[in-house]
Amino acid sequence: MNLPNKITLSRILLIPVFIVLFCCGCYYSNRWCFLFAAIVFVVAACTDFLDGYIARSRGLVTNLGKFLDPIADKVLVSTALILLLVSGAFYLPFAEVLDGLSYLDFTRVMQIVAAVCVSVIMARELIVSGFRMVAAERDLVIAADKLGKVKTTCQDVSIALLLLSLCFGDGTFRFVIGLIGVILFVAATVLTVLSGINYIMKNSAVLKEPAKENTNEEQGNGENG
Repeated sequence: MNLPNKITLSRILLIPVFIVLFCCGCYYSNRWCFLFAAIVFVVAACTDFLDGYIARSRGLVTNLGKFLDPIADKVLVSTALILLLVSGAFYLPFAEVLDGLSYLDFTRVMQIVAAVCVSVIMARELIVSGFRMVAAERDLVIAADKLGKVKTTCQDVSIALLLLSLCFGDGTFRFVIGLIGVILFVAATVLTVLSGINYIMKNSAVLKEPAKENTNEEQGNGENG
């Protein structure tokens, strides 16, 4: 196993650590656990850029790496989004500041919007994974999507900020960090839709049926004719 694959594997191993730290923060109301969970997530997210850079720059791209890397990315992000959604991190930073708007049932609206955004992001990842599977079977090369990379960066930063917002008590600082995190998350969702559409349009050939080859019988009839 080469260095990039080891880095990718370390990202997978950090996921259970992230889950334990986050859950400890929720169960014991320990802000330090949320801080450490945020640090673990940032480190794990950074390894995504690191392993890819090393693999390409040193010519260490392998089939194992192609298999592990997208799995590690999707599991890490999906896990973080689900935990943030269940914990209410998408509205907690605003609970005190917007307390006067409780008649609008703000928390429920935020939770529904966040759930829709999370569903859209996860659906896009499943669609892209399906595309890659079909393309691999047909030996088609799918070029990297720059818009998708921007989406990933925006998405990772938003998750990190939402995790950090849980480290602080109610107040303006928590509100500002949470607000930036939510704005980036909405932006990431919009980019998810746009990059998904762009991905499908650029690689529409993947969905086309391959040209059927002549059968031996047809070839034989042609020769006899």
